[in-house]
Amino acid sequence: MRVREETYWQWADTQLHSRCHDEALSDGTTLDVQVRLSRLGATQLFLGLYGQDGRALLEEYYPARPGETMTRALVWGVDRARALATGALALPPRQRQRRQA
Repeated sequence: MRVREETYWQWADTQLHSRCHDEALSDGTTLDVQVRLSRLGATQLFLGLYGQDGRALLEEYYPARPGETMTRALVWGVDRARALATGALALPPRQRQRRQA
């Protein structure tokens, strides 16, 4: 079971049709790449990497991929997710949001 973080919930919209690519790597890391068209016609992309325990290693949301079709954006996202998961690209530092008391 994946433990979704805030980035996913910013992305989530059950009203919009999306295409997805799920993949499990040999080390137990899973990739979740989704693409859709926004209500205004922008190609949007979400990618998530999740550890074997389901916790999020990385979630990214791209509100617009200008000039890309859904298919092209999905291919780009899968390539990026694989590169991040295998270490070909370094994972960006986690940005934690602090709550104001």
